[in-house]
Amino acid sequence: MKKLLIANRGEIAIRIARTAADMGIATLSVHSDDDAASLHTRRTDETRALKGTGPVAYLDSAQIIAIARETGCDAIHPGYGFLSENADFARACAKAGLIFVGPDPDTLDLFGNKATARIAAQKAAVPVIDGISAATSLAEAQAFLRAQKPGSGVMVKAVAGGGGRGMRPAHSAEELERAYQLCASEAQQAFGNGELYVERLFPRARHNEVQIVGDGTGAVSHLWERECSTQRQRQKLIEIAPAPGLPEAVRVRLLDAAVKLAASAKYRNLGTFEFLVEASDSDAAEFAFIEANARLQVEHTVTEEITGIDLVRAQLEIAQGERLKDIGLDQASIPKPRGMAIQLRVNMETMAADGTAKPAGGTLTAFEPPAGPGIRVDAFGYSGYRTNPRFDSLLAKVIVHAPSGKLADVAARGYRALSEFRITGVPNNIGFLQTILRHPEFQAAKADTRFIEENIGELLADDAATHPALYFAPAGAVPAPRLAGARVDSRDPLAVLTHGKTDGPPSSEPALVPATADLPDIVAPDGTVPLAAPMQGTIVSLDVMEGDVVRVGQQMLVMDAMKMQHVVKATVGGTLRSFTVGVGDTVFEGHPLAFIEASDDAGHAVEQAHEVDLDAIRPDLAEVLTRQGRKIDVNRPDAVARRRKTNQRTTRENIEDLVDPGTFAEYGGLVVAARRKAVPIEELTKTTQADGLIMGTAQVNGAHFPEDKARVAVVAYDYTVLAGTQGRKGHEKKDRMFMLAEKWRLPIVLFAEGGGGRGSDTDGYAVGSLQLDTFHRFARLSGLVPLVGITSGRCFAGNAVLLGCCDVVIATANSTIGMGGPAMIEGGGLGVYRPEEVGPMSVQVPNGVVDIAVEDEAEAVAVAKKYLSYFQGDLKDWRCADQRKLRHAVPENRLRAYDMRALIETMADEDSFLEIRKGFGHGMITAFIRVEGRAMGVVANNPAHLAGAIDSPAADKAARFMQLCDAHDIPLLFLCDTPGNMVGPEHEKTALVRHCCRAYLVGANVSVPTFTVVIRKAYGLGALGMAGGSFHASFFAVSWPTGEFGGMGLEGQVKLGHRHELAAIRDPNERLATYERLVSERYERGKALNTASIFEIDDVIDPADTRKWLLSGLRSVPPAEPCTGKKRPFVDGW
Repeated sequence: MKKLLIANRGEIAIRIARTAADMGIATLSVHSDDDAASLHTRRTDETRALKGTGPVAYLDSAQIIAIARETGCDAIHPGYGFLSENADFARACAKAGLIFVGPDPDTLDLFGNKATARIAAQKAAVPVIDGISAATSLAEAQAFLRAQKPGSGVMVKAVAGGGGRGMRPAHSAEELERAYQLCASEAQQAFGNGELYVERLFPRARHNEVQIVGDGTGAVSHLWERECSTQRQRQKLIEIAPAPGLPEAVRVRLLDAAVKLAASAKYRNLGTFEFLVEASDSDAAEFAFIEANARLQVEHTVTEEITGIDLVRAQLEIAQGERLKDIGLDQASIPKPRGMAIQLRVNMETMAADGTAKPAGGTLTAFEPPAGPGIRVDAFGYSGYRTNPRFDSLLAKVIVHAPSGKLADVAARGYRALSEFRITGVPNNIGFLQTILRHPEFQAAKADTRFIEENIGELLADDAATHPALYFAPAGAVPAPRLAGARVDSRDPLAVLTHGKTDGPPSSEPALVPATADLPDIVAPDGTVPLAAPMQGTIVSLDVMEGDVVRVGQQMLVMDAMKMQHVVKATVGGTLRSFTVGVGDTVFEGHPLAFIEASDDAGHAVEQAHEVDLDAIRPDLAEVLTRQGRKIDVNRPDAVARRRKTNQRTTRENIEDLVDPGTFAEYGGLVVAARRKAVPIEELTKTTQADGLIMGTAQVNGAHFPEDKARVAVVAYDYTVLAGTQGRKGHEKKDRMFMLAEKWRLPIVLFAEGGGGRGSDTDGYAVGSLQLDTFHRFARLSGLVPLVGITSGRCFAGNAVLLGCCDVVIATANSTIGMGGPAMIEGGGLGVYRPEEVGPMSVQVPNGVVDIAVEDEAEAVAVAKKYLSYFQGDLKDWRCADQRKLRHAVPENRLRAYDMRALIETMADEDSFLEIRKGFGHGMITAFIRVEGRAMGVVANNPAHLAGAIDSPAADKAARFMQLCDAHDIPLLFLCDTPGNMVGPEHEKTALVRHCCRAYLVGANVSVPTFTVVIRKAYGLGALGMAGGSFHASFFAVSWPTGEFGGMGLEGQVKLGHRHELAAIRDPNERLATYERLVSERYERGKALNTASIFEIDDVIDPADTRKWLLSGLRSVPPAEPCTGKKRPFVDGW
């Protein structure tokens, strides 16, 4: 490693640069456009600017990698936060030939998602808190809360990220709803992933963590533990190593658990494994894993102090391929803790009376860190530095070490160090930290995670002035309060641009002026109370005059902040003595705006009560309602008439029939076609409503299933708008909905009628639009969520592609489906056809494109709802036929055919049989059924076609259906009655070998439970294809009394096995009699009872008990594990 790019800022970037310099590695820092003054840019050999401002610039992985390559860097250190736990960034670094200093991408994937990390911990036998190990909906979280003991609570957590963001406790349904919304918002903003999960709330716990290091070979060492319980709003303030007050037996178990979990993942580089530990002095105290931070931790400093190990050096060495033993980091070489160390986080903040902290900022007019034996400060502040509100409020970390190993000693040294730390110009929490350090509960090592919360009143009551300031304050100078930025003419929209071209000092330069100088009129007149600015903003108006009597709550002035106007009201009543600002001034939060001479006689302002007409429609709402009205059917009579002419329903009628009443939330309904260059907007709103694509979220079957199971996304083309073609805006809408479906796992119902791509949009420029994400996004949903396609009428080109990517295609009798319509066919010189000749149902049903053929759209919607139900869960109410009928379903004459479909319907719950691809692959029946309300997939031979022999279409049909069930955790039932795979020259022309083998390949690799019931014939390789390749591969393989078994067809076995014996018999009649006797013996030998006696199958059962066996099997297998991704890459289109 010769040159290192540090993809971070502030104190951690400086910390990394120092170790790199010690190792002789050149360093390059980066900074956003608004962060050039950060001290880290001066602590590296080179620095480069990133395009963009705030955290977004530091999250631009492509830009950072490009800079690394341009400047000859061979490695990137991400620090902590930003991209440090981003697996995609780590992979991109490797692809670019750069060393990523941190864990492997797979490890980042594993531990970057708290749900998968929980699962990994459980597999490693590391205890976890009871919770839901997957992204959790609000309904699921509410159900989990209800399942807890009375008085208990839950902790809502972000699936991605860490650092206490996106994390809140809740003890009631109302609290949980608020916490869920806030956490989702915080997590989305901080980590780009708003998914949440919930855990049982530990009532009283300490927050301990273990520092580990691994080299990727399975070798892992711990570097002892840290105590992190002193935290506020889930944000750590003080960390200690080793953890004081932790029973030794618990410490040993804690360290072992962390090492075991890290080793199971073959962890490489540094990591921190965090635990909640029961607040108890008992050696038997419980603990539970909560998360792992796969990066360098903010509090790594205290570990360095007690071990003497440079953790950044360890990171860099391991990143270059070193093994733990080679660099002295194997467990035997790790020294025992020497003394005790504590880290104190100095934040820029103000605190409200209830303990709520708000980030603060300003310009550091003094920044003088403490020094001396056992004192270390990691910081990036300096006098004159203007802090940036876009970044974290952490300003410095004060780390102190006490050789005695006593908490009292290290707390005393930390207290003294804070007393020496001089910071002026920004509010900070030094006084608050000092109050904590001298609190008896803290000094006795009794502080748990609720220590600050429960003692906030006492901690805030301790006046910061009671703490000593062991430094000189400047004499003869005071900081002049100042406005935020320069003052310009607010009426001139170009004033700010003109100001940017002027010379002079920075607009907000802090000025230290002599105390005797003329200050602006900001000194409070005697006997007055200041009215403080509640936020940073610009004065819009002053609404009272100096000398006026003002009342409590009376409007004093109006401020503008972030384009919103805020009324500032009087906090006391009395006489207004003076304003300190004028219209156009921009002030910081807390600036004294005015001074009021308080008087009890002034009273309170009277709130004017205004009666509101709740039925009144304001002009802005009226405009919206007018536009919204143009898209509904009642206002589109011509479009409705065109549908009636073809005996079809409108798209909105189909959606209304599909979804539960009142649940459809339409997205993009106001969108119009991208034709603004050629067509007036008023015309577009009347003729291109929604750009011909109606979509949104809804509930389906909500009367039978809970909300989280009834969720769907609906995407429906409107043929009455531009023939349902795919326009530019329509593609954008689909991309949006497909992204939501992928992120939130929403099943999709697609109404696909339409003519494919539209070439008539005028807004924008494209050649082939081959960069579109639409088809990629939709195909990627296969195997993740159920995809239901419905078509009626014409469905060509791009519309047909989306339809063909669906798991199930439901088509009405008037449908015609094709990869290209008449225009494309004629354009290719392939002839002239009417649309209905391209791909009618007479073609697309027998060839297998259409899974379910229906008469009309009403039936299509009803079938779609029924199909979705199998993926939504179990039904409580069910009925079934008298199962004794199954005893007579198969004729006693073994040569007589029977109706397998009738048999399945008798076995299943009433009205639960839904056959898939009935018109294709006639030798196989694939269907969904229910047994006592539980959904199952059925794959059954059809003895009425080729006696149940498996040909190429039948094998394809079975293989695809097995994939579909496996992808969505639906158990499979095989009903076997086959003489084997089809044979013969004509069938070999269909690539029979390959096609038949699909059944083995898929069946052997499904993860859902499978059950095999032999109804009659079970011969040879075909029978194995009906059981995943082996009768012992299924959870059970049983037979009805009518079962027949053999390695191949019994007649063929006799002819091959006794060929010479039969050939020696010259008399034809005797030869036939001998042949029939041998066949009869084979049949007797292959009976189900005989087969069960040698344990080739599990049992021979009464057909009437088939459901009992199925239910026993279903109850005996564990429920499917929650899946955070896909079980299968996709469901085969064929």
